[in-house]
Amino acid sequence: MDDEPADRQRAVSAAVRRFPQFELPIHRLMDRSEGFQDMCEELAEAELALSRIDEVPPALRESRRAEWQELVDRLVGEVGAVLHADAARKSRVIPWPPR
Repeated sequence: MDDEPADRQRAVSAAVRRFPQFELPIHRLMDRSEGFQDMCEELAEAELALSRIDEVPPALRESRRAEWQELVDRLVGEVGAVLHADAARKSRVIPWPPR
């Protein structure tokens, strides 16, 4: 059985480590977007795999390191794109009543 609260916390932590200035939006997006939550969970899993690369047999280590690093980099880019798009969308909201 998956430990959903722990998975979510690892996912939030992975995103906040990379984008600390977006901590509140990360929490909000985790609540309202399953896709964003999945992306952050994948990032946490990829970072964990990369941190354990020394457990991989030496013959495979460097190729696996490159694969995991590429995945981490791609996911960081995707998470960042969502966060920046969300911030840009919110900055275009016109307050009511207008001033």
